[in-house]
Amino acid sequence: MCVILSNTVLFAVAASISLFCAIGPSQAGCEGLVSDYLIEDGSRIDDPLCGLTGDALRGRDVFSGREGNCLACHRAPIPEQGFHGTVGPPLFDTGQHFSAAELRLRLVDSTRVNPETIMPPFHRIDGLRGVRSDRAGQPILSAQQVEDVIAFLLTLKQEPPDE
Repeated sequence: MCVILSNTVLFAVAASISLFCAIGPSQAGCEGLVSDYLIEDGSRIDDPLCGLTGDALRGRDVFSGREGNCLACHRAPIPEQGFHGTVGPPLFDTGQHFSAAELRLRLVDSTRVNPETIMPPFHRIDGLRGVRSDRAGQPILSAQQVEDVIAFLLTLKQEPPDE
């Protein structure tokens, strides 16, 4: 069980044990904290948030660090990190299976793809429950951080190791 305590959401990954993972503050993107975006066909956000270009190296840092905290739930080819979660799917070959637009929707608000997901919305602030009062109204990741993580995920093209 992992409960993620993030910038904007206290989100239960399971319901019995509490493991809190504090995630650092986000920077504002565009005109406000949350970027405008258009969901196409219910499956993707075609345009980069704020027209930004992602950087894979920064994205790897966000992904593996406390800001994104992605390794709390996912396995990925980041061997220097000791703990990788198994609640979410492994992401070793994400760049082979998803486009930037599909990944963008999953990072901005994965509930638009799967309403039953336990993955928190990383760039949404409305309709959330259990948000720490000092993090209310702030997304977990800025628009730039979302685009950076997408750039990193697109580099992942290897099959997960056998277990």
